Amino acid sequence: MTTKSPIRPRDRDTIISALRAGVVPRIGLQHIQVGRQREIGALLQDIERIGSGGSSIRFVIGPYGAGKTFFLFLVRQIALQRKLAVCQADLAPDRRIHATGGQARGLYAELVRSLATRTAPDGGALKNILESYIQKTAERAASSGGAIEAAIKEGLGDLREMVGGYDFATVVAAYARGYEEGNDDLQNAALRWLRGEYSTKTEARADLGVRTIIDDAAFYDGLRLLARFTRLAGFGGLLVCLDELVNLYKLQHSQARNQNYEQILRILNDVLQGTTEGIGFILGGTPDTLLDTRRGLYSYEALQSRLAANSFAVNGLADYSGPVVNLPNLTPEELYHLLERLRDVFAAGDPERWLLPDEALHAFMDHCASRIGEAYFRTPRNTVKAFVDLLAIIEQNPGADWRALLGAVDVAEDRGAVADHDIVEGEGDPDDELATLRL
Repeated sequence: MTTKSPIRPRDRDTIISALRAGVVPRIGLQHIQVGRQREIGALLQDIERIGSGGSSIRFVIGPYGAGKTFFLFLVRQIALQRKLAVCQADLAPDRRIHATGGQARGLYAELVRSLATRTAPDGGALKNILESYIQKTAERAASSGGAIEAAIKEGLGDLREMVGGYDFATVVAAYARGYEEGNDDLQNAALRWLRGEYSTKTEARADLGVRTIIDDAAFYDGLRLLARFTRLAGFGGLLVCLDELVNLYKLQHSQARNQNYEQILRILNDVLQGTTEGIGFILGGTPDTLLDTRRGLYSYEALQSRLAANSFAVNGLADYSGPVVNLPNLTPEELYHLLERLRDVFAAGDPERWLLPDEALHAFMDHCASRIGEAYFRTPRNTVKAFVDLLAIIEQNPGADWRALLGAVDVAEDRGAVADHDIVEGEGDPDDELATLRL
């Protein structure tokens, strides 16, 4: 297997370092993507819908190590190429969709800080979006002979009709004024407000003359306003990626869990009823996070009825039009193709520098199948990390024999079978996402 073009050294090193650490690289995903074509196709339709003014929500479900985060990053990359703005964050104990102690505002702030566009893919794109809007409005004003400030206020008329929109529009206008006047303090104050970084209304009123701030209660309304504004600035809309939905599932207080689920229900209803526009949500979680009727999303009856699987999707039939996207296991062919791609990444796209022959790839797959059975199809992260570790040893020790290395691992695993049993059989810590096949 060869790639169409050489892999840049920076991409190669980033991909390898990330995969060896058990995390998803932020660049070069196209070099290691295999399978999941129908799932990607479904999300691509969502991206097109957002870009045309619609909305979407998807729950990407798969076990630990199945590739949820990779899938979210890949969709994010596609959305950026389709001229959407994208923000992404992991849910955590201090970052929730609903809260009263600042956790929802913290999540909003993290999302806005991560805001990315095609020209600013690494985040921090809020300033770019604001200045894009100002420049477009200035061009409009120049062609009509009107004043820029009047044109900006007129262009924000739609925002003022939304919940919290009056102050949002006022702050955008304040940034535009600061931009035109070269007033850095006013621009910074406006950015702070738009990022949800003001903790008191008094401070915001003193700096910007507004009466509200984006607080816990305004989390979803703030994202809707941001989505509408990105469209006014010339982008297709906003895609919001929220990973680690399991952190809501882990909340010990049932009332806190239900309040977060209620907020998810509100978003889901708005999308299904078509009452919001230009915004999409992708939430990544484990099967328990969805299906557990005691603590998961299914414990909230209204969500269970809306997220239930299509009863006709049986005997290999699949429905990708519903809100839940289950990540299937990789087939043996797809996994082999993935190993080929990893070998090619190590060689920077040059077949002459391959560290292992095709025979070694087959032997490695046989090794995985014999050591941990079909589980390695369900958790490609474990297999990927193990294979990258093997390539790293071969690369740094040119005289090493891959046959001897796999044989040595078999002996070591046999000696430590009892110690390894918890990891192989899934009886260890369920939160240990980085438990891997030991190479």
